[in-house]
Amino acid sequence: MPNQIQAHRIALLARKSEVLFHLKDLANLWQIKQAQTLRITIKRYCDAGLLYRIYRGFYATRPLTELDPQVLGAKALHTYCYLSTESILFATGYLSQKPQALSFVSARRKTIQIGEQLILSRQLKTAFLYNSEGVEESDGVKKATPERAVADLLYFNPLAHFDKKVDWNRVRALQKKIGYPLTPKRYVAS
Repeated sequence: MPNQIQAHRIALLARKSEVLFHLKDLANLWQIKQAQTLRITIKRYCDAGLLYRIYRGFYATRPLTELDPQVLGAKALHTYCYLSTESILFATGYLSQKPQALSFVSARRKTIQIGEQLILSRQLKTAFLYNSEGVEESDGVKKATPERAVADLLYFNPLAHFDKKVDWNRVRALQKKIGYPLTPKRYVAS
């Protein structure tokens, strides 16, 4: 039977709309300053099935199988990011081959494997990254529009191929607003 402090901490977690927490999030939420106390508390909660360890320093209030992979990827990167490139382009039909990883764009390059899910973050200059043109929030995750995903992919790979007709006028206008180099002429002719 949990004591009052444990019950209070569990209640704090239950009141949060979020289900994913980094170590510092839990320390702040529970106001625990001692690292050893925090580690012991988290271990006990994991052993009791109240928390689930995703990886060291990253925890969830639900099992991994119940988590949205896109939310998991965004939270795992633990920095400003948005879902883009192959993930968005496959979902919207611009690419026919399913990507092996969820592809995000952030200020750093990183690859994370969580269970069966591979998460990839491409590094984008902050001047481009924080330009919100063509980035929307949906289901708790920032996501590129298809035009922004095309512009992002061309920024990283100017020779990229698309399986669906692209509205090059919209992509070029977006590239100008973001400050990206313009699309190579070979795309615009089609």
